Amino acid sequence: MAAPMMRWGCRGRRWAFARVDGGSCHRRGAPTGSTSNRIRGQSSVAQQPLHTAQKPRKGEHKWAAVVGLEIHAQISSNSKLFSGSQVRFSAPPNSLVSFFDASLPGTLPVLNRRCVEAAVMTGLALNCHINKKSLFDRKHYFYADLPAGYQITQQRLPIAVNGSLIYGVCAGKKQSQVIPKMVRIKQIQLEQDSGKSLHDDLRSQTLIDLNRAEGQLRVDANISVHHPGEPLGVRTEVKNLNSIRFLAKAIDYEIQRQINELENGGEILNETRSFHQKLGCTMSMRDKEGKQDYRFMPEPNLPPLVLYDATSLPAGADPQQVINIDQIRETLPELPSVTREKLVQQYGMLLEHSFTLLNEVGLLEFFQNVIKETRAEPKKVTSWVLNTFLGYLKQQNLAVSESPVTPSALAELLDLLDSRTISSSAAKQVFKELWKREGKTPGQIVSEKQLELMQDQGALEQLCHSVMEAHPQVVMDVKKGNPRAVNKLIGLVRKATQSRADPVMIKEILEKKMSL
Repeated sequence: MAAPMMRWGCRGRRWAFARVDGGSCHRRGAPTGSTSNRIRGQSSVAQQPLHTAQKPRKGEHKWAAVVGLEIHAQISSNSKLFSGSQVRFSAPPNSLVSFFDASLPGTLPVLNRRCVEAAVMTGLALNCHINKKSLFDRKHYFYADLPAGYQITQQRLPIAVNGSLIYGVCAGKKQSQVIPKMVRIKQIQLEQDSGKSLHDDLRSQTLIDLNRAEGQLRVDANISVHHPGEPLGVRTEVKNLNSIRFLAKAIDYEIQRQINELENGGEILNETRSFHQKLGCTMSMRDKEGKQDYRFMPEPNLPPLVLYDATSLPAGADPQQVINIDQIRETLPELPSVTREKLVQQYGMLLEHSFTLLNEVGLLEFFQNVIKETRAEPKKVTSWVLNTFLGYLKQQNLAVSESPVTPSALAELLDLLDSRTISSSAAKQVFKELWKREGKTPGQIVSEKQLELMQDQGALEQLCHSVMEAHPQVVMDVKKGNPRAVNKLIGLVRKATQSRADPVMIKEILEKKMSL
């Protein structure tokens, strides 16, 4: 317990839904693995849209779903939030527990500076207002993995509020178009993490590990549906989702379940539910009608957390004793939204291409290195990186760092293509050879396989003349205005040169000869 955690909630908007046919989930005994690692959490009233459904058929009523997320994120730190105990994943149970973690009488919390700095940085990254003064509270409840009987959190005045996050939604027939959306962040707060309960059903006993709750991320989703223009529906809370994939599945299922329940004359209960990963459905855990009174009160052992900026920093203040918001802002790396905007403006690429470059680990750096070393147009580099290069990676399930083709090799290949030393088809053949990890450069491959385009203008003109004489009917079709006939002649000339002739040059020669 006392592990460094941050919690933030997302405000929401309403989205229109059609009636959706949903399946049912029948419980067959106790769900497998559902009680082995139970983690305590809190509820959230903040909501955000995460799902759209099919368009309603004629005569059907629309539904709107509202989804709010409460996200628990583990801070990367060497010690816990309120004690000096180490943070180490998979450590032996109860091996990293201080006197404070065990809630021994007389022990006091000591706030971890690193965790405060991480919370401020997160708030800045999410466009939040950073409160220069925030408070800690005690949230009282009894559970075996919380020996103090209360949890230290920031209920009344958290460290950051009122933020926003821009994200992309795939749209279009091929899901290739990315539409930017924004979600509001209600607040970010520092919070003590509880321990972990290990339920042994065979021996009918529960073991407690006070090291920390396992998992670097977990989410509670609050979900409700209603007809647009009507009051919000009764919400349910799906607890302790530990992956993005399961989060999406749980939300999809719960929305469909609630719509089906209401369409069939039922009612939605204000309850806590869990998501069964194997069955792909949510199950009732407990109702929330008799809401627990957590008896929030100010934490008496922690003073207000006071932060400063450049304008409020006291003269002569020791940098080790204060936290400067502006100083943390300067260390913040460039945010993805800023990088995407730069890519679109600087290289003229589509927004969806900028999302792809940032979503694949290492791909943006690879792209930028190719850009630095090639004379090719940025649009051509973008096409090769996102289509050819990324296609090969996905086909063989490789990361960018595992690619046999370096940025320098691709840059050299694009230079050969840009200077018309080789054709597009030859370039793809060279890339295929590069992928074989034989250590050859594009230039060496072109030379060995004789892939250079014909540079002898006279020889190419003679070859075009011979092809025209051998195919008089195709020539007549060209003169009648048939564009396909032109392409056929070009193909015949390229076949005779083993694809070593430039199609543009061939077309120019053919058009010149037929105009005589």
